[in-house]
Amino acid sequence: MLTESQDESSADFASALATRDQLIAEYAAKSGVNLSRLLIATEPTIRTAMAPILMLLMRGAPPQIPVWDHASRVLGAFNDQSGADEFTSLSGMDAKNGVNLGFDGAGFDLDIIDEDSKIDINVPAQANSFSKQRLGQQLAGLFAGPQFDPLFSGHDADGQFSDRLSICGAIIDFIDPDQDADQSFCDPTNTNAQANGAEDGFYQSLPRPYERKNAALDSFEELHRVRGMSEDFWTTFIDPDPDEPRKRVVTVWGQGKVNVNSANPQTVLALVCSNVDPQQTLMCHDPAEAMKFLGAFSMVRMFTKGAPLFGTPEMFVKSMAGKGMFGTLLATIGVQPVIFKSEKFLIDQISTESKVFSIYATGHVKSGSRMTQTKIHAVVDFRAAPAPGMDTRTLATASAMQNAATQAAAAADPNAAAGTVPSPNAMTPIQAVMKPSPGGTILYFRVD
Repeated sequence: MLTESQDESSADFASALATRDQLIAEYAAKSGVNLSRLLIATEPTIRTAMAPILMLLMRGAPPQIPVWDHASRVLGAFNDQSGADEFTSLSGMDAKNGVNLGFDGAGFDLDIIDEDSKIDINVPAQANSFSKQRLGQQLAGLFAGPQFDPLFSGHDADGQFSDRLSICGAIIDFIDPDQDADQSFCDPTNTNAQANGAEDGFYQSLPRPYERKNAALDSFEELHRVRGMSEDFWTTFIDPDPDEPRKRVVTVWGQGKVNVNSANPQTVLALVCSNVDPQQTLMCHDPAEAMKFLGAFSMVRMFTKGAPLFGTPEMFVKSMAGKGMFGTLLATIGVQPVIFKSEKFLIDQISTESKVFSIYATGHVKSGSRMTQTKIHAVVDFRAAPAPGMDTRTLATASAMQNAATQAAAAADPNAAAGTVPSPNAMTPIQAVMKPSPGGTILYFRVD
């Protein structure tokens, strides 16, 4: 009886400790997410302070500074001892001199990725021909290399033959709200891309039929439901390494335009090849030339230590044409200049500033030899975010609550509230809370 009681007590005690550590780790991860949102929100302030130096270097308006790439070191003062040491090495300041800084027995790891550095496959949800043509050409550029021919020469996971046009069209059809097939938008030789007939009933013919979403995807995993999405295709183009989201070249959370300053070289190559004649551009049909371009782009990024290369989309187009400092450097390395079919069409597809970010925060608690971890993935949209210190939600909520109280008082005692008139433009408390925050708007939040 004593042995059984001891075993039960030990098990209950271990369970309580694990639950406690898991809760601490979750809130450590949430702290990392909130601190990251604060850091991203302050980027315009940092950019303004560094504007004189950046304008001399870039010879124009200062570009966005990728402060999120250094989040772990900048926010180290609020982290555990190892994070505090990184902050000290970066700033020369000792975090021990601060008050209420850091974690005791817990900490967090951060990885922030701007989703605008990837190809946004949700643009067909805008239901216009331009958005479909833009995505179709970008996917065609991504699939163009001859090294990918084996992926499109056999049967897919559903037993169907799916070539490049079929899979590209299936992705667009799955997302766009209409009922027209859209393979023509994926043909780079078609200058008048139009919908060509009704979408097929493939999904209804499956053993377990389902409908196309015909709307923007809410999560990355929904792509598994698209026709032709085999495991080989998934690991090649969609998610090469689940543990390294930086290697992805597509996203479902972008703002539509690709940030060429932060996009990985493979995404940049897809953009270039989607706006040129593939047969006239060596890097788009010769694997050796493609590897040369990827290596040169990566080398330049390594030399600049993550600093933005292009101040404007026009500078990127100019550089790819072999002009300017960066274009001259690429030509010196052996990368041939490209001739774009329409520079304006390409400029409309790219940007030099990111607004949507994925924050991967891992909270950890070490208790003896046991390590407890909780992972949070949050996607935050800063497109409508006001500047820090201008939190319109607080003012709007106070105004809404005051207006609601006035209406309640008028309903209870019309004579007592005779001199007060509710504002005709006042919001309800729910509407006030939904206003944008300086920390951005959370689009996706997952705790593991």
